[in-house]
Amino acid sequence: MVPHDRETPTFTYAADTQRDALRLTKAARGLPDKTDGRLLAGTWNLTNFGEQDRTDQDLELMAEIIGWFDLLAVQEIADDLGQLRKLMQHLPAGYRVLLSDIGGNRERAGFIYDSGRVDLLELAGEVAVPPSDHRYIRMKGVSGQYRGFDRNPYFAAFRAGPMTVTAVSAHLFFGGSSYVHVDRRTLEAYALARWADLRHRATQAYSQNVLVMGDMNLPKRDLASSVYKALTKRGLILPPHSTSVGGALATDHEYDQIGFHAGALKNAFTGSVGVFDFDRRPFFEDAWDRSSSYFFAAVKRHIADHRPLWVEFAV
Repeated sequence: MVPHDRETPTFTYAADTQRDALRLTKAARGLPDKTDGRLLAGTWNLTNFGEQDRTDQDLELMAEIIGWFDLLAVQEIADDLGQLRKLMQHLPAGYRVLLSDIGGNRERAGFIYDSGRVDLLELAGEVAVPPSDHRYIRMKGVSGQYRGFDRNPYFAAFRAGPMTVTAVSAHLFFGGSSYVHVDRRTLEAYALARWADLRHRATQAYSQNVLVMGDMNLPKRDLASSVYKALTKRGLILPPHSTSVGGALATDHEYDQIGFHAGALKNAFTGSVGVFDFDRRPFFEDAWDRSSSYFFAAVKRHIADHRPLWVEFAV
């Protein structure tokens, strides 16, 4: 992970003012409140978290957003957990964190969850495809061979009300825009989708309700994208967002996605799914007044270069 450059001059702000701005945007975007009988899940790439400096105020604002979720899949957590522990201190006492070890790009994935509303169960591990199954990870028109994930997606089982869910936090390989890298990313996407489908259909699976969340490095949700085709090829449903923005700051690329299969999760889906674009007025309004480039530099450095994505289920 490479920290974003610091904005010049350093942006300063009052945390209370920015918290109020976040809450205004939350209401405007229709992000549901945490409610009994509902599971509000989400995913957020926290961006070089633990590698780039964030102030205590920055962590306070990030915790404000995280605290709106029952269960949040997180990505790009550094090996050094000092900053994460400071973040957790800003959350209510019932919040817990569960992490993988580092993988490619020296980053961890995992979950931050409200233990008063969801229970962590016995199952946790990394998605891995046995070498004997690598030959099944292929798609027409996609070159190269699948040789494993750059950073293995991490999963854990949770219970919300009577529903048990195997949640996955994933950050697929990016590399760049060359066809070699896109094809490698596509094969990773298919490997993840195939694993989720096999678990969904396995009668002895810990839970057949598989909730795939994370940074899929998917620029566009349409069939022109081989990554999108790979994710949906085995029945994974990526519901269209109710919001008009993508998860990636500034570009609106739809990197971040949430998927599930037909069955219990589809039946429980309330139809509420969207991107929380915290990076809109009046948030960091003084930075906006300088210039858009200064604003985006400040947001990426102080908060993140990805937006959270949410989904709601009745449980």
